[in-house]
Amino acid sequence: MDDWTQYLRFFVTLTAVVDPFLAVPFFIAFTLDDTPAQRARLARTVAVTVLCVLAGSALFGEALLRMIGASLAAFRVGGGLVLLLMALAMLNAELGRVRQNPVEAAELRAGEVRGVVPLAVPLLAGPGAISTAIIASEQRGLLDLGLLVLVIGLVAALTWLTLSRAHLIASRLSNTALNVGTRLLGLLLAAMAVQTMAEGLVSLFPGLSG
Repeated sequence: MDDWTQYLRFFVTLTAVVDPFLAVPFFIAFTLDDTPAQRARLARTVAVTVLCVLAGSALFGEALLRMIGASLAAFRVGGGLVLLLMALAMLNAELGRVRQNPVEAAELRAGEVRGVVPLAVPLLAGPGAISTAIIASEQRGLLDLGLLVLVIGLVAALTWLTLSRAHLIASRLSNTALNVGTRLLGLLLAAMAVQTMAEGLVSLFPGLSG
């Protein structure tokens, strides 16, 4: 990456995509009958899962794209579209179908799934977050990849901190306050999504830059 602002941009974008505050109500619902130790263990497990999924995407995602014959420029456009769809849902304080489709929502309401699924995947480390990690790792050296993984680690740590304090956050903040935060992150994400799509289109069609 050219300078530290690129890492800051990646951190802001990934934080907006992961949006750990969005998982607070789900975490509370999953852990109503759990002991504090069980809640702490689940928060830690979710954060580690997010770290592993996104770090693996950053390290091996570009190689996978080459294997299937897809260009990173095309992936930027597609990934940017995914981020934009997520941003539009977040602006409405909704999950959106990118994170969770109706069948998955029904399973969640019925109590058929809990814990790491769907908290870590796909609510937090879903298609948007994976796309963001792969796009950021484009043609990077070992040092850059290491720093990217470090940034992903910071986002995972923020996720752990948020979930481990989920009950305290819920007691201090109303649903309206949490939704306001989600909408602000959605606005930031929309801007990043458009920028990502624009960079991909320019790479695919150099004439657009003129």
